[in-house]
Amino acid sequence: MQLVDIGANLTHESFRHDFDAVLERARLHGVAQLVITGASAQGSRDALALARAHGELYATAGVHPHHASEFDGETEQLLRELHRQREVVAVGETGLDYHRNFSPREAQLFAFERQLELAAACGKPLFLHQRDAHADFIACMDNMRGRIGRTVVHCFTGERDELFDYLDRDWYVGITGWICDERRGTHLRELVKNIPSERLLLETDAPYLLPRTVRPMPSHRRNDPMYLAHICAEVARDRGEEPAATATNSTAAAREFFGLQPARV
Repeated sequence: MQLVDIGANLTHESFRHDFDAVLERARLHGVAQLVITGASAQGSRDALALARAHGELYATAGVHPHHASEFDGETEQLLRELHRQREVVAVGETGLDYHRNFSPREAQLFAFERQLELAAACGKPLFLHQRDAHADFIACMDNMRGRIGRTVVHCFTGERDELFDYLDRDWYVGITGWICDERRGTHLRELVKNIPSERLLLETDAPYLLPRTVRPMPSHRRNDPMYLAHICAEVARDRGEEPAATATNSTAAAREFFGLQPARV
């Protein structure tokens, strides 16, 4: 059984002291390939560097809405150059986040719209973030209809109407360990049944969102890519599938989405 983690923040400082061990544990738990999230200018550079150093790693390049205030012409040129690299397989992480508003909404909209234009220019898939900004998010995306290609809304945590807006547009949906959170993720256990198998992607969002149903719970509370297998098993149970079926389908969908060749075992 092979898994693809479509969203892992492996440039995070918490991985620096044991990076190789993190990758080895992931392999032992069936994670054959990982896509490292680029969420800022420097983060995207670092993600590419890691992908170049490890054959099973790939990268995205983008500016997260939290960092939208930093987006300028120099950043846009950098992203344009990064998107030309073979190891960079998607544009993003980009989108809108009105939950925290770490950047002003006007800055978020500007950075998002510019990155949508970059995706249209380079033809690579979109790796998107949306929280409490659904109406503006959909409006921005609909303005680009016919100009952008494959799209995944990563770390989906929304409600039924949001999910079906995405599915109606033929987008992919990324599910994380949020589904394991009995305080705020229980609604996902029913919603995940509605995602077609060919558009369901799995991710850890490591080091964030450690699944709360992992046993034993690690003392450090860091989420690792190795826990993707646990997320897969939880999603499979909620969908009424065998974990092997969920793994096979989500892995095939991830490889198609990002254009990845199967990993050598």
